[in-house]
Amino acid sequence: MHENWVFGYGSLMWNPGFRFIERQRAVIHGYHRSLCMLSHMYRGTPDRPGLVLGLDIGGACHGIAFRVADEDWADASAYLRAREQVTNMYHEVVKPVRLVGKEAEKVPALTYAVDRTHRQYAGRLSFEDQLHHVRQGHGQSGSCTDYVLNTVQHLREAGIRDQPLERLAQALLKMPAKI
Repeated sequence: MHENWVFGYGSLMWNPGFRFIERQRAVIHGYHRSLCMLSHMYRGTPDRPGLVLGLDIGGACHGIAFRVADEDWADASAYLRAREQVTNMYHEVVKPVRLVGKEAEKVPALTYAVDRTHRQYAGRLSFEDQLHHVRQGHGQSGSCTDYVLNTVQHLREAGIRDQPLERLAQALLKMPAKI
C-alpha cells in the first residue's frame, strides 16, 4: 500500500476538511510557519486584507501530518487544491516530513508552501503591521483574529509552541474586538 500524507501547519491542523486514517505530529525542515500571506477572501477582502499562514523558506516547522487512505486520496487532494489554490498563492509540493514519536520515520507529504512572487505575499511584516492586518481582516471564513487564536490553541493542544504567534495572540486578547 502506498502511503498518502498531508502536512498541515495552520488551519488544516484543526479543520482538515478531508477524511484521514491517522493524525500524527510532524516536522518539516527547510520551511517555517509565517503569517506572511495577505488574505483577500477567507480572512479578509482586497480592500481590508487579513493575514494567513504560509510555509516560507528556512528553518523548521512543527505541525500535523494526516495519513489518507488510498481510496480517499483523490477526493482529499481535489478538496485541498480547491481550498488552498483559490488565488494560487501557494506552491503545491511534496516534501519529506519526520513523524514525531517515530524518530526514524520520514514520509513524503503534500503541503502548501508560499509563492514569494505572488502579489499576496507580504513577506516579513513588523509586529505592528501583523497586528493591524489580523485585527482588520474578516472574510467568508470569519475573522482573522479567530484564525490566529484557533491556530495558537491547536498548536498548544498538540504540544507545539510558536513564539511569534503566541505573542500576537496575547496582544489580540488584550485589545478590544474592533478597531
